[in-house]
Amino acid sequence: MKALLEAVAKAGDRLVKLSHGRVCFNAAQALARGNELDLMPPGLMSPNGHCRLIQTSDTWIAVSLARRDDIDLLPAWLGTTHDDEPWESLISAATKRTAQDLVAAAVELHLPVALINEAAVLAPPCLTDGGTKNATILDMSALWAGPYCGGLLAEAGHKVIKIESPARPDPTPQHTPKLDARLNGRKERKNVVLNAAELLPMIENARAIITSARPHALARLGLDEKEVFIRNPDLLWIAITAHGWHDDAAMRVGFGDDCAAAGGLLRWDHDNPQFIGDALADPLTGIMAATRALEALEAGKVGLLDISLARTAASFAKAIA
Repeated sequence: MKALLEAVAKAGDRLVKLSHGRVCFNAAQALARGNELDLMPPGLMSPNGHCRLIQTSDTWIAVSLARRDDIDLLPAWLGTTHDDEPWESLISAATKRTAQDLVAAAVELHLPVALINEAAVLAPPCLTDGGTKNATILDMSALWAGPYCGGLLAEAGHKVIKIESPARPDPTPQHTPKLDARLNGRKERKNVVLNAAELLPMIENARAIITSARPHALARLGLDEKEVFIRNPDLLWIAITAHGWHDDAAMRVGFGDDCAAAGGLLRWDHDNPQFIGDALADPLTGIMAATRALEALEAGKVGLLDISLARTAASFAKAIA
């Protein structure tokens, strides 16, 4: 963990410099969710209790069961009957199947499952020159990574509007209010119905947007990538996903713990992997996304900034290897 904190502190130095000293950065605080949750010591189970490292017939996978729907899909995924103790059922069934088989089947069911060390590091941004519109940034993301990116941009001096849906509220204010205050306290909050009629006029006049949904989900809201950039060619779209914006990765679901495992951000006790922190891919992705966004905004760049949790975790894992 010491090596990771040093790498995060180094990344924070870059953020502070890009913000011309406006961002006040503390590495340990950056990785902390807050004290509202009783966290367990890291091990095979993530500190928040939602993700577990599971041994298959050939290697290890990470499985998140944070949602009731994920637990309900276990029989369809594993080919077993429903068990009152989902982890025990999963541990037993996984030993009879390969990791690749389990991950492939999980992806089909949109379950947050990842193969340990599967992710490559983040690729360099592919952006173009532009950026003549006003400095307003729309934060349409939820949970931790995207809002943290927006929070850092607000701290750096940008006007950030937090778009909130009355029908689909972000659970962060209710579950971890101190974290919500840190992520969103500097933003203007605005309740908006999530549809093209409401969102596109706002996006047309924005300098940047932050999203944390998969491309097909955003397209259902009328936010098709091609259409959005036709409406606003000077837009910087900060697209935060679990595994990536393009190709098969775009359909995958993931959270901070399973994506940290996908990136190899773990420690090993002999042959057993262990988590080293709480949902680490989330805050690390927020830091990475804010850094690349500040670089792009300062350079007047536009286009889609593809930032995935798994690849960010892989980038930090490589940095501390």
